[in-house]
Amino acid sequence: MARRFRVPHTLVLLFSMIVLAWALTFVLPQGSFARVDDHGHEQVVPGSYTPATERTVLAPWDLFKAVPRGLAAAGDIIFFVFLVGGTIGVLRKTGAIDALISLLLQAFGKRPFYLIAGGVFLFALGSSTIGMAEEYLPFVAVLVALSIGLGFDAMTAIGILCVGYGIGYGVATINPFTIMIAQDVAGLVPTSGAGFRLLIAIPFLAVGIHHVWRYASRVHKDPTQSLVADVETDPSLSERKETPFSIRHGLILFATALAIGILVWGLRDPKLGGPGWYLEEMGAMFLALTVVLAIIGRVSADTTARSFCEGAAELTTTALLIGFARGILLMLEDGHVIDTIVNAIAAPLSVVPTQIAAFGMLVFQSLCNLFIPSGSGQAYVTMPIMSPLADLLGIQRQVAVLAYQFGDGFTNILVPTNAVLMGILGLGRIPYDRWLRFILPFMVKIWLLAAVILAIAVGIGYS
Repeated sequence: MARRFRVPHTLVLLFSMIVLAWALTFVLPQGSFARVDDHGHEQVVPGSYTPATERTVLAPWDLFKAVPRGLAAAGDIIFFVFLVGGTIGVLRKTGAIDALISLLLQAFGKRPFYLIAGGVFLFALGSSTIGMAEEYLPFVAVLVALSIGLGFDAMTAIGILCVGYGIGYGVATINPFTIMIAQDVAGLVPTSGAGFRLLIAIPFLAVGIHHVWRYASRVHKDPTQSLVADVETDPSLSERKETPFSIRHGLILFATALAIGILVWGLRDPKLGGPGWYLEEMGAMFLALTVVLAIIGRVSADTTARSFCEGAAELTTTALLIGFARGILLMLEDGHVIDTIVNAIAAPLSVVPTQIAAFGMLVFQSLCNLFIPSGSGQAYVTMPIMSPLADLLGIQRQVAVLAYQFGDGFTNILVPTNAVLMGILGLGRIPYDRWLRFILPFMVKIWLLAAVILAIAVGIGYS
């Protein structure tokens, strides 16, 4: 009997890409573009690619040095990731998130459309702002239990969660793990262009809500239409557990919302009258929020410390992926082939209209997410290529970042290499092949909409 193919761990894939990058330095022509300073950020000069006169040879030892060098180079964002994870761990410990979900489910339980619409919106909001993903795993049980109780099925529950999660990442406004890293690599002002992303979130949410509601309505009318009709639901999910919403939970959520508001203000460009915060100040804000949450939630110092460490520990893999991904970039830079790759990609895209070129960027990013499902890791690998490519094609770098967001975020709920997706499907007992039957029609619709919006973004000079 043939062995089933198993997708390697993401860390294996990333290290394999470091090896591939090292090998490419021996195969590809080496060269570089001329660059000019544009308000503190380097930009590629179109048409200035020049082959190297001498070839740089990297030793096998450089393969292993690339990883610690990558971790060191990405140290600021890695430590920030740990601080955010710690804060989220304490927030979960207070029970405020569970209480909020229970409150919303109770409010919309007898109005299923509003439950689906509100659920998709809520999960999209969490992913769009503070980059929630793994934090959604505890909500699978209550969503499945409620969906079945309302005459739907487990697929409806997972659809509410994952569609919201994918849209939230795809049109993220201030997600520190994706949009802010990509904009930093691209030399853009953090959170810039948020107004446009908020505007386009409306049609994406409409498509997502319609897709889930249409499926749920079909199952409600005829249970045999369920894609998981023959799949036994976990008996433990039939027990609905609720967390009463208290005044303390409300204060905790208010403090969290206030902190995010202050964060948005702090990230404003000094040219626009803002203080110009970035990772150091952002980390300090999340640390301060942790203390406030512990005080309001009456969580002891020791419990707070343990929850903070547990929350940070959950993002250790993410931190390692960031470092390994940065190692790929370092290898390509050391071998002087990254500009060669950009020049090669630019060649076919330069002969097509810029709108089609922007769509080509979306295709490229979507394929990359199969191998690098870490949004932050993908930003570090691809944006150094896509940003100068945008310069060469006469496309705003903000459009390149938008293509990255679409490619990374939407395919988060499709690719089997995404550990969060597979964890959610596992908890809901949803076979991956059934999930594909549910989500692929949505992906087609969302990709078409993304192509239209990218064309509009290019047309209006979105920046």
